[in-house]
Amino acid sequence: MSEASENDMTEPGIDGTPTADNGSLQYPFADRGNGGRPGDGEAMEMRPGVLWLRMPVPIPGLDYINLWLLEDGDGWTLVDTGFRSSKLQAIWEQVFERHLNGRPITRILCTHFHPDHLGLAGWLQERWQAPLWMSHGEWCFGRMLELEAAPEVPRDVIDFYHRLGFSDAQLEAIRKRGFGNFSKAVTPIPRSFHRIADGDRILIGAHGWEVIVGRGHSPEHACLYSPDLNLLISGDQVLPRISPHIGVYPGEPDATPLTLYLQSLEKFAHLPTDVLVLPAHGDPFIGLHTRIAMLKRHHQVRLDALLGALHRPHTATATLPLLFKRDIADHITLAAGEAVAHLHHLMRGGQITRRLNAAGIYEYSRSDARLAAE
Repeated sequence: MSEASENDMTEPGIDGTPTADNGSLQYPFADRGNGGRPGDGEAMEMRPGVLWLRMPVPIPGLDYINLWLLEDGDGWTLVDTGFRSSKLQAIWEQVFERHLNGRPITRILCTHFHPDHLGLAGWLQERWQAPLWMSHGEWCFGRMLELEAAPEVPRDVIDFYHRLGFSDAQLEAIRKRGFGNFSKAVTPIPRSFHRIADGDRILIGAHGWEVIVGRGHSPEHACLYSPDLNLLISGDQVLPRISPHIGVYPGEPDATPLTLYLQSLEKFAHLPTDVLVLPAHGDPFIGLHTRIAMLKRHHQVRLDALLGALHRPHTATATLPLLFKRDIADHITLAAGEAVAHLHHLMRGGQITRRLNAAGIYEYSRSDARLAAE
């Protein structure tokens, strides 16, 4: 996957909340001070030995990422790290002084490669000499993007967006954005790591944690479930108020990430209904299965909207008004990536087809409409 476009995958979806929860989700810490959230440099205890931290995120609409400190014998395991930022490094120093109780960070576990999760892993690894634990796909992807560089945006990236129907002005904006920006958002990613995989059991302190790997938002997103504590650290895979970004990009132009995402949501079916979910963005909540049903419904509504319109051919960019009700001009690659993810899901199911028109742009239409035309 090309790094220029991969920068657009570092945040959840741009369309806001899929559905209002209408009180169906419970936020058990909402009545605490500061809106039930820890302030910069502070920590809030979720369970004995499980601390919630929040770090600023330089992405409009996200504002903060949630990070987690888990007591681990004589030290601490840290889950996710925050963006590369001198401001965040200063906040981390406050956390070290106030909340580690004289014990070191002995393990850094990152759910996935996006910079708000992996960005400070290299600095923290050097600071504490602690190993990095990640899934293989996430570490490889992060290392690849960090090292990838080119003086100009590669031709295949421009060709990809041309085929989606981007205008000449939009293609020029992609060229001006440049190539090789991922490395600016991360400290040097450690050259070695400890691999974790789906189904692994990790002992952290006195408690076992099951690794549940989700897909779609990123290649091998690691979530952590502790039956002892009845906690799920969900990363970006399940968020309480917004949908994770699911997009297709130039490095894998025929990918079907929405199919993978919807399939991987089934891997949480065995968790109890009252599990406390610790998401990367938003507040801890109870109501995992309700939220998963909302996310499925959200994507089905979008798929139905596409099918309803594709009785006549549309380019990918022509479908954007069907999916997004607000101005997306500043997020056009994100929006197009999400649209194509939905289109590819329908293609995989045989409901639509695509063809290159005379201008070299893909046109998508319903399979039954194509058959009728022929």
